[in-house]
Amino acid sequence: MWEFVGDYGIFFLFLNSNYRFGMVNLIETYECKADAKGRVAMPMAFRKQLTEVLEDGFVLKRSVFESCLDLYPKKEWDVMMQKVGKLNRFNRKVDKFVRQLTAGIKKVELDSAARFLIPKDLLVFSGISKNIVLIGQGEKIEVWDKDKYEAFINDDEDFGDLAEEVMGNLNFDEDVS
Repeated sequence: MWEFVGDYGIFFLFLNSNYRFGMVNLIETYECKADAKGRVAMPMAFRKQLTEVLEDGFVLKRSVFESCLDLYPKKEWDVMMQKVGKLNRFNRKVDKFVRQLTAGIKKVELDSAARFLIPKDLLVFSGISKNIVLIGQGEKIEVWDKDKYEAFINDDEDFGDLAEEVMGNLNFDEDVS
């Protein structure tokens, strides 16, 4: 479902309780290292969670809200792009949104050593140097520079207040299947 948000007509994908985004539900957090060429070994636990979609590869892109990267299994990305494709591209704001959403995307695959390559432009965008954190986020994996991730997680904002604001009005008694 698409939800109209804000005064400027920006569209966001709203995942309601009746919609399962895709096939995977990635969980867990791992610290890894990127080599000098920007290659990162995919942790075995993620590879096991991705068994059914590994051969299709991944889409690596800039995150919408933070200076990190989003790594989508290609099938998950295709599901998202089907939804995006239904937007009216003759609306300037939609066209800008799609352009920015897809800016710098790269198709990546795991090599024989189960590594994926982070291209130079995405390394620069995310500030990733060597130490990184991979975070399972349901249908995607966030890829962070470790220091930036630690700063984000340790931000002064009270997580309890944020949780109340975001989740406080949900009725958990409803069917969420």
